[in-house]
Amino acid sequence: MNEPVSVESAREERERRIAELESRLARRRVGVRPWAAAMAIGVGLVFLGMLRRDLVYFFSSRVPVTLGVEGAYRPEVLASNRYAQVHGVPTSRGAYERDDGRLYVLVGLRESPFVVRRQALPGEEWVPGRPPPPPDATPFAVRGRLLSEEDAPRYRDALALVRGMGEVLPQDGRVWLLVEGERPGEDRGLVLVALGLVAFIALNGALLISGLVRRRAA
Repeated sequence: MNEPVSVESAREERERRIAELESRLARRRVGVRPWAAAMAIGVGLVFLGMLRRDLVYFFSSRVPVTLGVEGAYRPEVLASNRYAQVHGVPTSRGAYERDDGRLYVLVGLRESPFVVRRQALPGEEWVPGRPPPPPDATPFAVRGRLLSEEDAPRYRDALALVRGMGEVLPQDGRVWLLVEGERPGEDRGLVLVALGLVAFIALNGALLISGLVRRRAA
């Protein structure tokens, strides 16, 4: 003859099952599947990798590399993604572009491999649909971010146009772009974005580990 189940034992068993069910529902509600966390980490790493070159420049030296002056340029110090300064005589023609409502000129320096991107000067107003005016012929000095041709894909067409004008002298088959005004350590927003991505990757890393632990326990 079976012994009767006590009311206390039945209550404890019911509460245990309710607690187990609530725990499972909670895990399903707030948990992240490991594959989803791993995918999120991969996406975060891709975006962080896209910022790598800009982050390297942000933390690079603020002392400009001197590239020389007309007739005495220093090709031996060329290094992409560095803060640099140069002096030279502009070429007679250049390439114009509008960016964020401002007009810029890409102009070469004669007898050098350098192309400078700077804001247009008075007298260099360009009206789309008309031939662009010649750049100001006054020799000038400029500081900015130095990029090799392959590290400046955004300006590929403009650099090819200036190169085709025949007034610059490529160094080892390439020209070099100096973007006026870009100094290391100025773009604080870049660092905030990078920190946000690192936090996003770390959070998903924790969720990935937690998900794997729960799956193994189950």
